[in-house]
Amino acid sequence: MALCLGQVFSKARTFRPKRRFEPGTQRFELYKKAQASLKSGLDLRKVVQLPEGENLNDWIAVHVVDFFNRINLIYGTVSEYCTERTCPIMSGGLRYEYRWQDGEDYKKPTKLPALKYMTLLMDWIESLINDEDIFPTRVGVPFPKNFQQVCKKILSRLFRVFVHVYIHHFDSICSMGAEAHINTCYKHYYYFITEFHLIDNSELEPLVSHPVGKGSLLRYNLEQRSWGHTVLQGGHENFWLDFI
Repeated sequence: MALCLGQVFSKARTFRPKRRFEPGTQRFELYKKAQASLKSGLDLRKVVQLPEGENLNDWIAVHVVDFFNRINLIYGTVSEYCTERTCPIMSGGLRYEYRWQDGEDYKKPTKLPALKYMTLLMDWIESLINDEDIFPTRVGVPFPKNFQQVCKKILSRLFRVFVHVYIHHFDSICSMGAEAHINTCYKHYYYFITEFHLIDNSELEPLVSHPVGKGSLLRYNLEQRSWGHTVLQGGHENFWLDFI
């Protein structure tokens, strides 16, 4: 029997504390508007569209923080099954491997167990969304010029959580009755990133060819590419594609 949303995403399964919006702020009002639209049953393609008269960066900021919170919960539901033994490397099937590099503790792209990778990834994202110079919360403080580039990086990294969870932990998701909830979150995320062109097509490939995505929303119309070992330089962190 499928569990209700409250049972699936309980506080006990939370990967880390939520970042919340301050009541009384414009972003809090946008968040409430977005949540109301989600609960209304509207087409998700319409839900993600920028409301008339609203600022695009505010709209993106609200969704980045919300997706960070929700995807943390998603990973929290399967983290007990994601161990060094079951997931010794952070990957998305046999073809895709993600290596961590931050220029400090990890100066070169480094293979890590998925759980360790996720911890570092979420710490990195959390540090960005808590940085007032990047995600300002004070009224009248503008977003930095590179704000959307930072958000693109965050969203592309959060996509890797979907990749790992769908490909390596899908059976656990189904056994917990969480499939419908996670699919809805992914669809919401997918429509948002495509509405505002926030992720390169190459980042989406791991879920395009995987059986979970065949015949569904996960399939994406991409150009044919020649296979090979490819490294896409991504700034803070490198994105490794290992094709077999």
